[in-house]
Amino acid sequence: MIAPRIEGSLDGTRIDGKAISAWVRGRVGEQVRELAELGHQLCLAVVRVGDDGASEVYVRGKIRACEEVGVASRHVHLPASTTEEHLLRTVRALNEDDTVDALLVQLPLPGHINEDAVLRAVNPSKDADGFHPHNLGQLFSRYALLEPCTPSGMMFLLHAVGVDLTGLHAVVVGRSVIVGRPIAEMLVRGNATVTICHRHTRELERHVRAADLVIVAAGVPHLVKGDWIREGAVVLDVGITRMEDGRLCGDVEFEVAASRAAAITPVPGGVGPMTIAMLLWNTVLAARQRRFGEDNALAAARTLWGVEQQGER
Repeated sequence: MIAPRIEGSLDGTRIDGKAISAWVRGRVGEQVRELAELGHQLCLAVVRVGDDGASEVYVRGKIRACEEVGVASRHVHLPASTTEEHLLRTVRALNEDDTVDALLVQLPLPGHINEDAVLRAVNPSKDADGFHPHNLGQLFSRYALLEPCTPSGMMFLLHAVGVDLTGLHAVVVGRSVIVGRPIAEMLVRGNATVTICHRHTRELERHVRAADLVIVAAGVPHLVKGDWIREGAVVLDVGITRMEDGRLCGDVEFEVAASRAAAITPVPGGVGPMTIAMLLWNTVLAARQRRFGEDNALAAARTLWGVEQQGER
């Protein structure tokens, strides 16, 4: 039985990512006001290179979210012809700018730019996305203050609807360093037993059918069939693809899965809103860590969860 911890987090079996993200943004707003009383205006810088349509939409959404909670934003838009060295200089300048608390470089980047080199250039203490190798290493070695936003958002969704991870068998479909592997580590930290699947996994259906918790982040529409979901399982669908008819589609066959699951995220309106909410939260933590120290930031982090995150930190 799933007992919601945050009012409005469940609509039937649907996990309402919009409602939960609004709750998180409310906590961000409180932090913004508290820091303002201490004389500090939070600021997130977003760097975009080129004119990729999806990136433009994502960046616009992030800037709008900043405005709604009182976080100042700085959008640096560079042409697609920008050299890697110029982009690196831009990132370094933002690293050194004391008015910028956190920053991110919107992916994907044009093909002539080495994404890894750019992500490594971001100051780890300002790493809003949580993608820097230092922060990922912290995640896998003990804890990371700035965790990747989508996995962190999924963990909060589970927390919000009262899922106790202890002893659960979780199957993660997807092994990217941005989503699949970080969420697997977070689930292990929460005392779940985790199986990671990917495009080379044999008998994917068998693995999914055995899972108490299914997380799918493969970017393949309807990869996981609804009747693969066991009765009473929890399903988090990270995938989002626009189909030829204009519909947005997840990686899980939703309607059938929803009839079997105890709780499931819809697409859209599930995991997506939480990614931006946790980006804003990372901005808060980055500001507190840089200005008041790590202990202060960790204390703020605990206020979001109400209790320590499940499992060891």
